[in-house]
Amino acid sequence: MSSATVAIPVLNGGPRLQEVLDAVARQRVDREVELLVADSGSTDGSRELAARHGAALVDVPPGGFSHGGTRNLLMERASGEHVAFLTQDAVPASDTWLARLLEAFDLAPEVALAYGPYIPRPDASVMVARELTEFFASLSPDGRPRVDRGLRDEDRRPGPVTFFTDANSCIARSAWERVGFRDVSFAEDQLLATDMLAAGFAKAFVPAAGVVHSHDYPPLERLGRFFDEFRALREVYGHVEKVGVRHTLGTIRRNVARDRAYASARGGGDVTLDALTFHLVRAAGAALGTRADRLPAALRRRLSREGRAGFDPVAGHPPVRL
Repeated sequence: MSSATVAIPVLNGGPRLQEVLDAVARQRVDREVELLVADSGSTDGSRELAARHGAALVDVPPGGFSHGGTRNLLMERASGEHVAFLTQDAVPASDTWLARLLEAFDLAPEVALAYGPYIPRPDASVMVARELTEFFASLSPDGRPRVDRGLRDEDRRPGPVTFFTDANSCIARSAWERVGFRDVSFAEDQLLATDMLAAGFAKAFVPAAGVVHSHDYPPLERLGRFFDEFRALREVYGHVEKVGVRHTLGTIRRNVARDRAYASARGGGDVTLDALTFHLVRAAGAALGTRADRLPAALRRRLSREGRAGFDPVAGHPPVRL
């Protein structure tokens, strides 16, 4: 019988990590499951909590964490033929989450990656809840698994073909042995999907494999998050967000209207001011992030939620290991 690993990078996971580990323990799946946690120096008891749940622990030295490099380390240490990734605050929404992800590899022999949707937390803002709900629903309007194959030049951009998230995913070890994560600071999952597709593998979206996962930030922290996200889109795809009074204000106005309609349909109150603030901050983060190459390193560091000063465009594709 084949085996699977659930792998989680952790740094001071807090109470949410308990929820994640409990949900992993409840999974109903017809194979042996290994729990693997990479801890980056937690001081809140996260390492001990993982050990009590039977996790094999991988210690990442202080300052040694990177999104791509640490996940490669987890892949190296994992014993499973398939490795499912979560983050420390992405809680499997059902006890069949892992089984649904693993079923994706039976859809076609070339499927190397599977991922599921984010379900917004009950206390998520209208703006975050609406965006997550609409985005993941758009990937599969009929609710069936979606399989993407091949990578045309026009697909090398942000969009459904290249989208992938390792906050809720599963990777075939045999494919990773040929195409691994890049050792990058951000968007390692998008790069992996692009590289896998370019190498001839396929990617599956599984609507039934959801995790409860969403974030709301104060405005300044939100600006930093959007700056980091859109800088990564520029680094990975060369994407530059369109900016102009008519275009930008029109986009903001349409999104505020959609947020108001979403709130109204669910019996909520008026969210106009909150939505306007949210989308103004998003527009600023997108404009600055995709033009990060024009900004001084000191300003990039101040804008970044992660404190990253660099701008590191990705050049070409790594060689496929044969």
